[in-house]
Amino acid sequence: MPERDAFEYAIFRIVPHVEREEFLNVGVMVLCRARKFFAARICVDAARLAALAPGFDAREAQAHLDALDEIIAGGERAGELAPLAAAERFRWIASPRSTVIQVSPVHGGLTNDPRAELDKLFDEMVR
Repeated sequence: MPERDAFEYAIFRIVPHVEREEFLNVGVMVLCRARKFFAARICVDAARLAALAPGFDAREAQAHLDALDEIIAGGERAGELAPLAAAERFRWIASPRSTVIQVSPVHGGLTNDPRAELDKLFDEMVR
């Protein structure tokens, strides 16, 4: 059996009406330090969002999700957070917020393939 390494993940959520605490899972980010892996998959299901919050304009939420995706990717697109290590960017993104875009608590596990873990979590938690 291949060696397994620790990984952490969190789920991205759109919370259209923060006071109601209802949300739609829209993405997953996975960090595996040992394998130098930090990536996300994000997809907003417009029909499910419309069913949860009719009339909610998802364009601004999508812009924020796109910015988070750029921070995860690192490099120049991450702006002021670019110099931070992947683990520091993960922690910054995972910090609690009371906004339309929220992140679940951080969870962990063991994996021998963080990319496959990201795909599996996306299928289970978002699709």
